[in-house]
Amino acid sequence: MYLIVKRLIYQKGMTMEQFAKKLGIARVNLTKTIKGRPRTDTVERIAKNLDVHVTELFEPPDYNYFTCPHCKVRTKLYFKE
Repeated sequence: MYLIVKRLIYQKGMTMEQFAKKLGIARVNLTKTIKGRPRTDTVERIAKNLDVHVTELFEPPDYNYFTCPHCKVRTKLYFKE
């Protein structure tokens, strides 16, 4: 979960420090939380602030799918060969 959350934070144009501040916690606590076993409500808060679905924090990105940033609908992409 640590690397996925860290990547999402940087994709949003924030640093770990800025994201921790947004959550109202210290950066060191954010790091400990995402490296450890966070509580469900904490995971939901992180996902909400990153504007992603909770499952995206635990699974590697699937490049065959696209999630609409507006309606959060996940759609399978088909490529012509």
